[in-house]
Amino acid sequence: MTRVYSKSWKRLAAVLGTCVMLSACGTSEATEPQEQLPVEQTAKEDAMITPDNFMDTLMNGSKEDIYKQMSPELQKIISLDEFKTTAASFMEGVTSWNKVTEVNLNKLVDRSWKDQTGTKGIQASFAENHQIEGLLIQPLETHEATDKALTKAEFQFPLKGEWFVFWGGNDVLSNYHYAHETQRYALDIIRTQDDSSYQGEGKDNEDYYAFGEPLYAAAEGKVVEVKNDIPDNTPGVMNAEEPEGNVVVIDHGNGEHSITAHLKKGSVAVKKGDNVQQGNLIGHLGNSGNSSEAHLHFQVSDGPDIFTSRSLQIRWADQSHSLTRGNSFEGLPD
Repeated sequence: MTRVYSKSWKRLAAVLGTCVMLSACGTSEATEPQEQLPVEQTAKEDAMITPDNFMDTLMNGSKEDIYKQMSPELQKIISLDEFKTTAASFMEGVTSWNKVTEVNLNKLVDRSWKDQTGTKGIQASFAENHQIEGLLIQPLETHEATDKALTKAEFQFPLKGEWFVFWGGNDVLSNYHYAHETQRYALDIIRTQDDSSYQGEGKDNEDYYAFGEPLYAAAEGKVVEVKNDIPDNTPGVMNAEEPEGNVVVIDHGNGEHSITAHLKKGSVAVKKGDNVQQGNLIGHLGNSGNSSEAHLHFQVSDGPDIFTSRSLQIRWADQSHSLTRGNSFEGLPD
């Protein structure tokens, strides 16, 4: 995954290493959970760090107990002494923490918190045995002017049925895209059942509940770019050479372009130059491009190029949508 950090915290930004971290265009993510290693047996049962006591322990308890429960991969990134020093420095001036997100998915528990000022954030991911698989500690930035500037066009969500927001919101804890102006308000959407995005072993695209679902035009406009021949990835194997994968870009006027990425190979139902109405079929959801599993990457930008245009905050027709990380919601009616 690509993120932006201040130098002070870069060493500790080993972001959710084995979590199901979906790729947006131009970034790389880890894939489904890897085989979990047992937590150090030297940790006493009464010192076990859990999602419920993690923040209290970080503030007031033993940093060594936390470190013992980090995965070997995290311990290779930062030493115990470095962790203690960094955590102590980061906690200066902090009096309280507020939980921002809680996601239980694919046998991992991911939680994030902000301090009382909203300027510091922490995110941690736990396996079933409470091994800490990922940890992010970083200052938080806000972009209030663009957060409040909605698109002129009004959009409908481009999928039918019930969906889950994996990344979405106006901070990097809820939406890692937020750190990058070109994708700041992008969404990564998956389909889940019983706190999982796939059935079986998750080795094939067809195991994923989102794969092959029909996609619709989110608003009226003219198709200005189409890709339809990028192979779908084996889950966990990403294609950084073609980051968007199969994509449909629609010009909605007023300099606003929707970008629907990672479509299934050969599924695109429109061609460049077509005029589409809101709700027209444009393709099917896939796992092409820089994507670790089947999901929708959707954003609206002030130009057709996802890498050079600025992402825009979307005006949704249905304001009841809570398109922030960890929320489930109903898309278009069947």
